[in-house]
Amino acid sequence: MKKLFLIPFFAIVLVAKAQESKNETFSFTLKEAVEYAIQHNYSAINANSDIEIAKQKKWETTTIGLPHINGTVGYLNNLQYTKQGITGGGAFGGVPGEVSTIAFGTKHSMNASATLSQLLFDGSYLVGLQSAKVYLKISENAKLKTNQEIKEIVINSYGNVLLADESILIFEKNKSVLEKTLFDTNQIFKNGLIEEENVEQLQITLTSVNSALANVIRQKKIAIDMLKLILGINLESTLTLKDQLSILSQNNIDLQLLQTSFDSKSNIDYQIGQNLEESKKLLLKLEKSKELPSLGAALNYGYNAFGNEFQFLSQGQKWNNFANLGISLNVPIFSSFGTSARKQQAKIAIEQAKIQLSETEQKLKLQFEKTKSDYEFSIEQLATSKNNLALAERIESKQQIKFKEGLSSSFNLSEAQRQLYTAQQNYLQNMVDVIIKRAALEKILNK
Repeated sequence: MKKLFLIPFFAIVLVAKAQESKNETFSFTLKEAVEYAIQHNYSAINANSDIEIAKQKKWETTTIGLPHINGTVGYLNNLQYTKQGITGGGAFGGVPGEVSTIAFGTKHSMNASATLSQLLFDGSYLVGLQSAKVYLKISENAKLKTNQEIKEIVINSYGNVLLADESILIFEKNKSVLEKTLFDTNQIFKNGLIEEENVEQLQITLTSVNSALANVIRQKKIAIDMLKLILGINLESTLTLKDQLSILSQNNIDLQLLQTSFDSKSNIDYQIGQNLEESKKLLLKLEKSKELPSLGAALNYGYNAFGNEFQFLSQGQKWNNFANLGISLNVPIFSSFGTSARKQQAKIAIEQAKIQLSETEQKLKLQFEKTKSDYEFSIEQLATSKNNLALAERIESKQQIKFKEGLSSSFNLSEAQRQLYTAQQNYLQNMVDVIIKRAALEKILNK
């Protein structure tokens, strides 16, 4: 009875544990988020697996040139003997010239042997070893590129969440101010001191702010779920961000970074291009190696036994041992110029890889100049938008005073408010742009 009670109890515990793992709580600074994503992002995990596969592939290739031992055990039951034709006469008797048959062999036979084989020389094996090393290098470079891309995406997503947070705070503040202004204006209208148009104009502005606020709240949910996905955590988990947008944007202003010289050879895309060129060169070496002879050796040792009764497991069974050593030499002589055609294809592929590498280098230089310009512009825009925001706040404040004193219309006030809201969003977006543009510049600089 107790056992029957424990079964549903443990089931409930397991479900609770599973639910708890889904509802974990995470809190990250931007730096912590990047570090976490590099370890737990789905693409990062697969990139690590690719490196492990490449290491195992390298060892697999290495074992081709190492000794191999194979064992075989065989049993044969002659259900019906194979006949061999012979011509009569001589030692077999019979009529001279007449063909008769004779059976050779025994009812049962068994053999067991072990073969030691060793590759002594094969040019393609040597090239294969080099190719395995290049394959590992390609996987490692792919991992570095994946890490860089994850870092950039995390920074972008982290910035978008902070942007949504700040936008919500600003919209809520604007909404509160508008609601108070609308209430006061509506009271003045009820007293017959202003026209209804002033109230309606403020209602239009408030409706727009409410709509924008609702949209930003929805966008924040999407942005934070996107960040969770990139970090590699469950969407049901709770995620909070430690950094503040204003402080983070100021910390990402680095004028010294703009003075950094660019070396295309340190960029991961250039290094991947070099890997491609190297792999094409190895393909040519492989085709050349096929023109060389290959040499291998094998040592075989075993036992066999025969009998018309199955007695192989008895102690009285006689076993006959045998051994042989073989060496094989394979020398390519003529391939109807097929090898020559493959070598020409490999040479053309090398030239294509060189051209592609040169193109990559030129693109990287252009991309660096653009990324550097974008980062510098984002810093300038941040300072400009900050000044514009201060001006918009003063203009809106003056219009509020004028409107309350009856010196300005609601249309002028609404225009000043829309200008303020635009300046607020521009300032927030420019703070995010500084963070994002620096990340793009650091990515191309391989920092």
